[in-house]
Amino acid sequence: MSVVLGLLFGLLQGLRHAFEPDHVVAVSTMISEQRTARARVAYAAAWGIGHAAMLVLVGGLLMLLRARLPPRLDASFELAVSMMLIGLGGRAVGCAVIESMPREIGPHAHPRGHRGWRAIGPLAMGMVHGLAGSGALTALVVARLPSPTTGVVFMLLFGAGATLGMSLLAGAAGVPIGRLLRTRWGMSALLGATGGVSLVLGLTWFVPAAMRLAAL
Repeated sequence: MSVVLGLLFGLLQGLRHAFEPDHVVAVSTMISEQRTARARVAYAAAWGIGHAAMLVLVGGLLMLLRARLPPRLDASFELAVSMMLIGLGGRAVGCAVIESMPREIGPHAHPRGHRGWRAIGPLAMGMVHGLAGSGALTALVVARLPSPTTGVVFMLLFGAGATLGMSLLAGAAGVPIGRLLRTRWGMSALLGATGGVSLVLGLTWFVPAAMRLAAL
């Protein structure tokens, strides 16, 4: 019974995990570039799938080997997340500037990106986030669950919860985003706001992550 409750806890923790600031900012920056509710939910779901895949792959391997993620590698993943947030923020702000230009200046400019990025971008971003969180989550799971198999199931449920949470977030944001995009400056305002927050959060995390890595 305690194992069942532990696995249920994994699903609920995944849902909660989806709403942590770095995840919300990263996904919000990406979905703000999409003009349809379906595309926004698909982006969020792809992010969640990438996130879950890395948690299960890395976390499961660590549990089977009874090992911990080396501190230097863990710090490198955290640094990669902060750099990713900075990159996403800069891209969104740049798209906001282009979107605000008169159409005769930038008639073909739009923030949707290339088809390859639309297909791979959110999945890759989720994988980076999953790598950054796999070490701490594995340590928690190993301490509380009796076997590697149970631990892998816990991580699968955790990843499923995170994917569901991000999809729900994107779906709930659809109505206000849709209304905003119908205004003249809606797209540029949305991209500028989400990009600015992403830049600030990324820069705030970059310095301590870099200092931690340098100290190892």
